[in-house]
Amino acid sequence: MGSRVTVTVRPVELAAYFSAASIGLDIEVTRREDVLDAMVGLLGIADRPRVTLLRLLNRREILGSTGVGRGVAIPHCRSLVTPRVRMAYARLKTPMVWDTANQEPIRHVFLIVAPPVEVSNQYLPALGRLAQLARQPAVTRRLEQATTVEDVLDVLDSLDH
Repeated sequence: MGSRVTVTVRPVELAAYFSAASIGLDIEVTRREDVLDAMVGLLGIADRPRVTLLRLLNRREILGSTGVGRGVAIPHCRSLVTPRVRMAYARLKTPMVWDTANQEPIRHVFLIVAPPVEVSNQYLPALGRLAQLARQPAVTRRLEQATTVEDVLDVLDSLDH
């Protein structure tokens, strides 16, 4: 009889992908395109790659809304503009319709950008983990109550434990 190999898969540690610079609170926007632009800005992407990334993100939204429910959207794409997985979070000052099936207003937006090929293979697990957490009322409630970027980082860090 062969020996069994047990593999333990740890959940993606989301907090590691965020920094104070990649979080925006009470962003004032009225269109989805403006949200995406603001979020790419939080990643500090240079002008030329920024245009490419915005085009890809908008194209992804045309394929199907990235609204996941409970007032959360997770726009995402793969692009050569980044050599590693990058994430940003924005809380909108005023909830806005994000072209979701039920036209539910969105207030919390998580952005994920990954290279086309990544050795660590974190893009899809991170996307899945964010979508799972976003559906939990306690998570969005805590994000609503955050008054500083540090509060948001604390919320994200607590999700990893």
